[in-house]
Amino acid sequence: CTSMNSAGLLCETERPRHRPFLIGVSGGTASGKSTVCAKIMELLGQNKVDHHQRKVTIVSQDSFYRVLTPEQKAKALKGQYNFDHPDAFDTELMCQTLKDIVEGKVVEVPTYDFVTHSRLPEKICVYPADVVLFEGILVFYTQEVRDMFHMKLFVDTDSDVRLSRRVLRDMRRGRDLEQILTQYTTFVKPAFEEFCLPTKKYADVIIPRGVDNMVAINLIVQHIQDILSGDICKWQRASVNGHVSGRSLKRGAAEHCEKSSGGGNMPAKRPLLEPSTRPH
Repeated sequence: CTSMNSAGLLCETERPRHRPFLIGVSGGTASGKSTVCAKIMELLGQNKVDHHQRKVTIVSQDSFYRVLTPEQKAKALKGQYNFDHPDAFDTELMCQTLKDIVEGKVVEVPTYDFVTHSRLPEKICVYPADVVLFEGILVFYTQEVRDMFHMKLFVDTDSDVRLSRRVLRDMRRGRDLEQILTQYTTFVKPAFEEFCLPTKKYADVIIPRGVDNMVAINLIVQHIQDILSGDICKWQRASVNGHVSGRSLKRGAAEHCEKSSGGGNMPAKRPLLEPSTRPH
């Protein structure tokens, strides 16, 4: 459809779709994934930009927790439900949402309430962006999801630091200390070792110490700035020179280089609403 509205402008659904550069950010619970993403947004100056003008946005895997049955919710309120297992996520919905994001479509992301352990009726509308950061503990676990990322980051933080952060966070949610520690030793730690940690090998870039490692974060920010400025080919040159490794990164850079061959102008700004990042 190429018709125009009364103002002579193409309707939102009729505009050419923009394929974003998709970055996966993984790591254990309370490793600082959402903090790293927030720091990247801050250094890019995106926090001060109106929601409808932002070129970088963050989507959280925690938005895709499954709707619990009454029995599962009762267990969750007692700290007896495993939220760190792959089956806790609605992988089908997550995959479809990411596919739509990669295709440049406007998507609706669920909102999850961590206090009541339930999916809220309100949804977050996410509009196409130049760069999308998708963060979560198991974003590299499913191959179908993993293969969609043009770049994969793993936030590597000491386990004692992660535990202390989780305790403080969950106590602020009104949970009992004994329940928090029991849940950690019963579910969180074993699940990290079985499902999350093995996916570290898929990362193109590992960020030790999380947001405290500003050298690594600044290098990542510089690459993202290259994308936003239209100089996508720098990603490919960097990967060839060994500054950034990973077959998926090279593939993503090559795809963007082909799309950029017609000129170096930046794509027009598209409105988007930033979804809430998870405090996981």
